[in-house]
Amino acid sequence: MTSPFLQGLDRTRANHRPLTPLGLLHRAADTFPDRTAIIHGDLRIPYAAFRARACRLASALDSAGIGRNDVVSALLLNTPAMLEAHYGPAQLGAVLNAVNTRLDAAGIAFILDHAEAKILLVDAELAPLAREALALAQVAPRVIAYRDPTVPETHAAAEGFEDYEAFLAAGDPDFRGPGPEDEWDAIALNYTSGTTGNPKGVVYHHRGATLLATGNILHASMQDAPVYLWTLPMFHCNGWCFPWTISAKAGAHVCLRAVRAAPIFEAIAEHGVTHMCGAPIVMSTLLAAPEADKRPLPHAVEFLTAAAPPPESVLAAMAEAGFRVTHVYGLTEVYGPAVINEWKPEWDALPPAEQARLKSRQGVRYAALEALDVLDPETMAPVPADGETIGEIVFAGNVVMKGYFKNPTATDEALKGGWFWSGDLAVRHPDGYVQIKDRSKDIIISGGENISSIEVEESLFRHPAVALCAVVAAPDEKWGETPVAFVELKSGAEVSEADLIAHCRAELAHFKAPRRISFGELPKTSTGKIQKFALRAQAKALAG
Repeated sequence: MTSPFLQGLDRTRANHRPLTPLGLLHRAADTFPDRTAIIHGDLRIPYAAFRARACRLASALDSAGIGRNDVVSALLLNTPAMLEAHYGPAQLGAVLNAVNTRLDAAGIAFILDHAEAKILLVDAELAPLAREALALAQVAPRVIAYRDPTVPETHAAAEGFEDYEAFLAAGDPDFRGPGPEDEWDAIALNYTSGTTGNPKGVVYHHRGATLLATGNILHASMQDAPVYLWTLPMFHCNGWCFPWTISAKAGAHVCLRAVRAAPIFEAIAEHGVTHMCGAPIVMSTLLAAPEADKRPLPHAVEFLTAAAPPPESVLAAMAEAGFRVTHVYGLTEVYGPAVINEWKPEWDALPPAEQARLKSRQGVRYAALEALDVLDPETMAPVPADGETIGEIVFAGNVVMKGYFKNPTATDEALKGGWFWSGDLAVRHPDGYVQIKDRSKDIIISGGENISSIEVEESLFRHPAVALCAVVAAPDEKWGETPVAFVELKSGAEVSEADLIAHCRAELAHFKAPRRISFGELPKTSTGKIQKFALRAQAKALAG
C-alpha cells in the first residue's frame, strides 16, 4: 500500500527550489540596500550596488557567450571584483575557477587548460604573470583586466587587455540569470596544490556552498552585520565560502590586497572588524609587527585559523592582543573548514599549557557536515577512541566535493566506501575530538598553502648532482611549516645549499622551494625505502 505521505505531496516550484548561495545576496540587497557591503580603500559599495554590479557581470558574461558549465577563471586578489565573481558567473550556471595567485606561470597554464577556461579575469598587477601563463597554455580565453583604483600604478601592466569596468558597464544591472537547474550543479572549480605533480580540480556544488556558507555563521560566533577582513585569500576554497557567508548576515567585506600588519590593524580600528580568517602566518605577522604599526582594537576580534595548530605562546600572545582564536580543519575537498575545535566553557579554567594542548586538536564536525570519523584504511572500521590508535580521517555529507574534474579514477579512490578519505592520519580522543598525527601524503602546509613533497623532490632530482633526496616538513614559527630537503649527492659531485635552493626556485613557485638542505646519506629500510619519519625528527632538530 502506498503511503499517504507519497500521495499528492509532489515537488513543485512552490515548495522545492535548488539551494544556492546566490539568493543570499538578493536578500541582503532587498532588505538592506543602503548598508555597506564592500569597503576598499576610499570605496564604499552598498548592497544594492553590489548586487547591481554582480548582475552586470552576469549579463556581460551572458552577452560574451558564457553559459551553463562554462568556466570563468579569476586570477584576482582580494578585491571587489573577486567578490563579484562569486555571484556573477553562477547566475548563468557557469563555474568560477579562482586561481591561486602564488603559482608560477606553468602551474596557472595547466589549470587554464585543464579547466578549459573561456574567460580570464585578471588583476592588472598580475597581468605579466597572466601573459606568461597564456603563452604556455593551449586555451585562449578572453582576458578582462581589473584595474584597481587603489593602486593606479599597476594599471599600465594590463595594457592591451579589456577593461573590467567597461565590461561591466555594458551589462544590465537588472539582469537575473537562470541560476542552477539543480543544487547538485557545479558552482566552483578549485585546484589542489597536487600531491604527485599536476593539481586536481575539486568541483563544488550549489548545495554544499550554501550549507557551508551558512554553517560558518554558527561556528564563527557571527551576529548581524559582521565586519569581515579579507586576510584569507579568496582563491583558497573560495575563501572558505565566506564571500557568500557575509551576505547571509548583510555584513561588510573589508578588502585587502596583501597581508601586511599596518593595514590590518588600521582596518580593524577604523572599520570595527569583527571577524577574520587565516593561516598561522597571519598571526605571526600581527604579533611581529612594530609597535608603530599597531592600533588599539575596538573589541575582541574572532580569528579562525587552520593548518598547523598554534603553539601555546602564540595563543597567549593573540589573546593578549585582543584576538579570540579558534582552530579549524578541512581540505579543499570539503569546501574548506568542516571540523572545528569546539571550545567548552569549562576549559577556560584550565592552565594555559593544558588549554594549548586541547586547542591543538582538530576537533569535531561542523553542523553542516553529516559524518566525521577516523577509520582503519584496511578494514574501514572505526579506530577506538583511545587517543592512541591511528587511522585516517574520513568525511561524509553535503559539504564533500562532487569529485575531481575529468578524473573519475581519482574520484572513485577518494570517495570509496561512502567516505571521502582525507589522507590525514589521526587519532580519536575519548571525548570524540580528532587530532592529526601525520599526513599520509606527506603534504607540507606552509602559510596555509599545500606543498607536495614529491613535486619538490622531482625538482631536486633534475639537478645533475643529486643522487637521492627526500623532502619533509620542518616546524616554523612564522609559516607553520616549511620544506626541508635531505640530499645524497652523486659520487664526486659538488653543489652548495644555495645553488640547490636556487635551482628549485627557478622551477617552482618560490614558496615551494626548500628553506634548508642537509647533505648526507639518507636513512633507509632494509628494502631501500627512505625513512621519512627519521628525517622529520632531523628536520625538527634543524629548526631548533
